[in-house]
Amino acid sequence: MNWWQGTVLGLVQGLTEFLPISSSGHLVLAEALVGVSMPGLFVEIALHVATLLAVFIVYWRRIIDLLKGAVAGNRGTWRYLGLLAVATIPAGVIGILFKDYFETSFHSLVANGVQFLVTGVILWSTRWLGTKQTGATAPSVSGALMIGFGQAVAIVPAISRSGLTVAAGMWSGLDPVLAGEFSFLMAIPVIAGAAVLELPKLSTNAVAVGTGPLMLSFLLAMISGVFAIRWLIVLLRKGSFYRFAPYCWVVGIATIVWGLSAS
Repeated sequence: MNWWQGTVLGLVQGLTEFLPISSSGHLVLAEALVGVSMPGLFVEIALHVATLLAVFIVYWRRIIDLLKGAVAGNRGTWRYLGLLAVATIPAGVIGILFKDYFETSFHSLVANGVQFLVTGVILWSTRWLGTKQTGATAPSVSGALMIGFGQAVAIVPAISRSGLTVAAGMWSGLDPVLAGEFSFLMAIPVIAGAAVLELPKLSTNAVAVGTGPLMLSFLLAMISGVFAIRWLIVLLRKGSFYRFAPYCWVVGIATIVWGLSAS
């Protein structure tokens, strides 16, 4: 990976990780466009760690409040943390069981195109939910499981994780902004777990990819990720979440055409 490729991949990851348009799907397209072939999922996971840091930057007050509440034994805090844990389980189990399958299918353009279309349908389904839901500040246990299964399904590359988990939160009755917060916080253990699994291959893959361009890509992904989160929060407040659907449909059709013409 050269410096230009690192710049493109970092910006693509940071801007698309939190917007409901699938960062992984866009990374597949970006890698194909700039002509770079990555070893396994190492670079994708490294850039996801960068955007994980963006979550800490934006939500640091909320994270500190949760830590303080947990230490103080606050029941509401422990319930919220328990719901985050419940929501994390499905993605962890499916990620471990089907890791090899996802690595194999990750770079299929046609499959990614179909998945973009599905993401668009999911986003459009939230159009009629409005900007306010039940008034709950956290999902129920069944709602947390629904969000968790959404995150598990979103392991598939071009199914947007933020799109499906925020939509699932809205379907379960959460206010869109709170659904977004829950979605971003529940990503912490999943991304951290994936990063831990890649640690044994860190030095080898970093050298193979290019340490300098990888570091630049990491930094750009983190900075642009902060911008993307703040922008999405504004859009959630306005009830404009569903407006990303047409974009996903256009990208999906174009990707399918590209994949078929290249095969």
